[in-house]
Amino acid sequence: MAHSRPPLYPLKFEPIYKPKVWGGRALEQLGRTLPGDADTAIGESWEIADLSQSSISGGGGGQERSVIANGPLAGQTLRDVIEQYGCTLLGRLRLDQAGGFPLLVKYLDANEKLSVQVHPSIDYAQAHPEAHLKSEAWYIVDAQPGAVIYKGVREGVTPQQFRSAIDDGAIEQIMVKVPVKAGDCHYLPSGTCHALGEGILVAEVQTPSDTTFRVYDWERSGRALHVDEAMGCITFGPPDVKRHEQRSHVAGMFTTVTRLVTCEHFRIEKVRMSEDYQQEIPYDQPAVWMVLKGRGRITLGDDSSGETSVETTTAFEQGETMLVPAGLDSATVVLDEDTVWLEVTFPQALAEQIA
Repeated sequence: MAHSRPPLYPLKFEPIYKPKVWGGRALEQLGRTLPGDADTAIGESWEIADLSQSSISGGGGGQERSVIANGPLAGQTLRDVIEQYGCTLLGRLRLDQAGGFPLLVKYLDANEKLSVQVHPSIDYAQAHPEAHLKSEAWYIVDAQPGAVIYKGVREGVTPQQFRSAIDDGAIEQIMVKVPVKAGDCHYLPSGTCHALGEGILVAEVQTPSDTTFRVYDWERSGRALHVDEAMGCITFGPPDVKRHEQRSHVAGMFTTVTRLVTCEHFRIEKVRMSEDYQQEIPYDQPAVWMVLKGRGRITLGDDSSGETSVETTTAFEQGETMLVPAGLDSATVVLDEDTVWLEVTFPQALAEQIA
């Protein structure tokens, strides 16, 4: 006898926490209960992941797949639900080459500087099938006074000068240093040499890869460097991202939407809605919500069959990340207090892009 599938609803996931030497406990600011004691440094929280393999240079392997934390599908992986529900979950969105969800969504807590690193360029990935593109964006959730990121190599620096700077411990002098504050958002295409400075908490949206080549680790010992691989990837000079970071702003009486980053892989907007406001959710593609402030609920009502109405409510609050499926019927968001979230959607899944 066939078992009917439960109707889809907004999915929340168990965070996958990653201890890192540069991490801290800043995720507690979002209401998280972190593993370990006060001395356990948590550098990353993988919010939505569907990697069939982790291809970090120098180690790794296996898979990293988010597990659903709420509702009737709790305990299943994101991959399980993709296979069961298909376009009801994804709409027109296509999976990545490994058959997985085409984003990896994280928080990063840089209590100390991250390594200076680069992810494979298009040319490098085409020549090395084990390497995967990793274009990413950082939304600055919180930053200490004076915090900076390192975003590209200064104009005119040659590969020979870059190698010399690594050997001499002077790489900071040839990087583009950018002051940051809460609310900033930066796009880092694959091939950009970059690093997070200390005292920064970011939400990271990226293509689904974990291929990272470290070129410098601030004199920390014990972690491998991948200078030769990195030299084959780096796009020298500051990254050309102005067109990707053009902001737009649409404000109404109860809601404000700010466009932060648009690239071929994803679009990031910051949404603010007022307490007690409610609005229909009009998606025909999946959307990721990273809730930065406030709380509310998404209510589903479907009486299209003419039979018994089915209604499901998914509550959400600060610090939670949700995947809102494409095929929800009569979905409405209701805010219990003033609420802010990052909303990630997929330009490549729009009808005019598919046609």
